[in-house]
Amino acid sequence: MKKAVILLSGGLDSATILALAKQQGYICYALSFNYGQRHSAELNAARHIAEHARVVDHKVVHLGLDAFGGSALTDTSIAVPDHHEEGIPITYVPARNTVFLAFALGWAEVLGAFDLFIGVNAVDYSGYPDCRPEFIKAFENLAQLATKAGVEGQRFNIHTPLIDLSKGQIIRLGLDLGVDYAHTISCYSADENGRACGVCDSCRLRKAGFEAAGVDDPTFYQ
Repeated sequence: MKKAVILLSGGLDSATILALAKQQGYICYALSFNYGQRHSAELNAARHIAEHARVVDHKVVHLGLDAFGGSALTDTSIAVPDHHEEGIPITYVPARNTVFLAFALGWAEVLGAFDLFIGVNAVDYSGYPDCRPEFIKAFENLAQLATKAGVEGQRFNIHTPLIDLSKGQIIRLGLDLGVDYAHTISCYSADENGRACGVCDSCRLRKAGFEAAGVDDPTFYQ
């Protein structure tokens, strides 16, 4: 059995990849980030998901991306849009997945884990450049050059099992794996009780996914 580090945000996609990694027989270690995001609801969800999945360890790392701002998710002076934006939206957090994967890579090397799972998606991905296959391939190549394990001949694999799936396909996959999506949160503007706004980009993609999957949406909305 091989070890894997799973990036776990508390959202729909990350809950699905954790269930998939477990189904594939990996010994799972979950990694979440308090990076200065607008609310703590997703971290509460991540803790619940990790506990329910009985991961070996779940770490929550504190980062200060809100010190830079530049995104509606880390700067409260920038409103979260309630309509679709063309191009790269203001909810893009500069270098977020690069930073997250760097931390995951560091922990993986310490653990002797050479498999990393991240729930990026290039179909329903809101236009984020760090969710594309080109980015994942480039980071995987970097991992071989930047680590002692890589230099000594180990190969790090970054798994993106959802990258070519629609949100509806992801939901159907997760339901087959037993994921309870009622305990996930995808909203950019969830309230203090963890209820989703229902109008942000992430909420709209999530709603459309449940409709496409032909199942009831279990999300708690404001």
